[in-house]
Order: sequence, then structure tokens, then C-alpha cells
Amino acid sequence: MTETTPEATTGEVAMEAAATKDDIGARPTAEDLMEVVRSVEDPELRMSVVELGLIYGIEIDDEGMTTVTMTLTSPGCPVGPMLQGQIYHVVSQLPGVEDVEVNIVWEPPWDPKTMASEDVKMMLGVW
Repeated sequence: MTETTPEATTGEVAMEAAATKDDIGARPTAEDLMEVVRSVEDPELRMSVVELGLIYGIEIDDEGMTTVTMTLTSPGCPVGPMLQGQIYHVVSQLPGVEDVEVNIVWEPPWDPKTMASEDVKMMLGVW
């Protein structure tokens, strides 16, 4: 396992991990991609978009086209475009990713009681 230092970003760690795969042209897995997206935080809540439950799915096809399906905490969330851009940036940096599409959906609506991690529920005071 790669050790993270304050100087190393999650994206750098994931890129290093992807580079050490046996196949030179190997694509990252959905799990690799989710780990990279975990570094993106909602700036208002200061919590990972993954831990908040905002990421509904990540897929990568054989050509390296990656699709991230996500939602926002509310339809009027002013940081939506910024989160899309950050996710695009961290995912597109991975070896084997040729293009990234970040789609925002509203169904199902985000509900922290059912979608957020237990740690986030505790931090938000959601029971």
C-alpha cells in the first residue's frame, strides 16, 4: 500500500498505484476511481463527496471513457459546477482514463439519512 504524505495528494497516490499495475495499458477500476474522487470535498461542509453519498456511480469502459453520476445536496447548490470540475480534473489525471463525463442527476434525491456514511451522519447530527 502506498503511504500518503502531506505533500502527496490522493490523485498522486492513485496515479502511482495505477502505474504499478502489471498491464501497462490497464484501465483503473471503479474502485480506483472512487478512491480518487474521495479527495474532492464539498467546500461548504468540508466533507468528501463520496462520504456524503453524493456519488451514485462511476463507470469506465474499455476505451477509457469514464462516467461519474452524482447529485448535489440541493438543486440550488452554488458549488455544483465547481464540484463537477474538480471531479473531472482528478479523474482525468489517472493513466488509462481517456475522457470524463460528470453527470448531475436529481433522482433519487439526496438524503443524508440513507446515503451518507456513518461518520458523516455523526458529524452532521443526522440520526
